[in-house]
Amino acid sequence: MNVLIIEDEVPAVRRLEQLLLDFTEIQVIDVLGSVEAAIAWFKQNPHPDLLFMDIHLSDGLSFEIFKSVPIQCPVIFCTAYDQYALDAFQFNGIDYLLKPVQKEKLAKSLQKIKDLKRSWGEKGSPLKVEDLMHFFKEKDVNYKSRFMVKMGAKIRTIKTDHIAYFYSSNKLTLLVTKDGENYPVDYALDELASILDPVMFFHINRNLIIHIDAAKEIHPYFKGRLKLELHPSLEEDVIVSSQKTPAFKEWLDQ
Repeated sequence: MNVLIIEDEVPAVRRLEQLLLDFTEIQVIDVLGSVEAAIAWFKQNPHPDLLFMDIHLSDGLSFEIFKSVPIQCPVIFCTAYDQYALDAFQFNGIDYLLKPVQKEKLAKSLQKIKDLKRSWGEKGSPLKVEDLMHFFKEKDVNYKSRFMVKMGAKIRTIKTDHIAYFYSSNKLTLLVTKDGENYPVDYALDELASILDPVMFFHINRNLIIHIDAAKEIHPYFKGRLKLELHPSLEEDVIVSSQKTPAFKEWLDQ
């Protein structure tokens, strides 16, 4: 079974590839990290037998891929969203795995795909992107509105509209308020990216997620990149890659 992975988080790719090694009938033929790269790949290559796909990619939602090319193979979505947001994927042979992917659940998903393929034949019918988008509207997702943080022996609640950004440092994830206060939180950045409202927060890079109000100044940088000045300021340079720059500009202009 030839498998294509569309995922922009390197740790998630490595974990999935490692788990798939235990299934001898699986061969990963390629790994893609963006909507643009996936569209180009599908236009130039035969479709795989199975597709693993994240929902949030570096340049937009993976559903955009279906608008440009007809996908006629089973899809397993790998996502950090909870069950209630994924009922939409229980049709047309689509399955899902919650991150971090567990081997037992991966095995069940693969078996489900095999059973469905026996019913369909080698290929399924095209996915209905309109149905996917309908169930994935922002109003249907309950984004996190506050975080509980520790202040010594006390616990404090911080609303998301008072958060400037989250960043990772020395294996810690820190929440920084608009007043410049820092608190550790028990989330990895990729988890935060899936539970924060994408209208208000943007995943700049693997170490940083910012609130839209935190972008104090934006400067053109080398090779199509952008350099940001944040408020409160961050000691390290904040660079938006050339790949993420179009999505970042669209996010700011919404």
